[in-house]
Amino acid sequence: MRTLLFRLIGILEIAGGLYGAVSMLRRLLPPGSAQESLTALIGLLLFGFVLVAGVLLVEGSERGVTLSRWAQLLQLPLIATPVFHYALHCGTYLNIFTTLHASPRLGLDWHIGSQGFVLALSGPAPSWLGINLLALLSWLALRLR
Repeated sequence: MRTLLFRLIGILEIAGGLYGAVSMLRRLLPPGSAQESLTALIGLLLFGFVLVAGVLLVEGSERGVTLSRWAQLLQLPLIATPVFHYALHCGTYLNIFTTLHASPRLGLDWHIGSQGFVLALSGPAPSWLGINLLALLSWLALRLR
């Protein structure tokens, strides 16, 4: 069971990491503004890290388990404030979040077969905070011995 679960997590990391890296390369070429290029370069490094972690996890490496834990932790927070915005997902996500304005509400969002990366020093008009439940469950599963 552990092996099957680790392989599934690894496959999602590989697919999302590869798809995300290609997406970030497309944002890098042709070069745009310095801020856009820096964001795309950071995204490329993050997706590359997740891709390597997934490959090592599928191979059954103990180093792959450690790197995949970190990869899942990077995908855990969802932060959107007027000052800062961060979100990362590789392969799939199940996000639960709450808005932080006059009438707070809970939200649930999910998608399979996707990637996404947002890093900005200015955020959206409605602020929200959340977590990627699938990343949390994957991180907990990777702690199984």
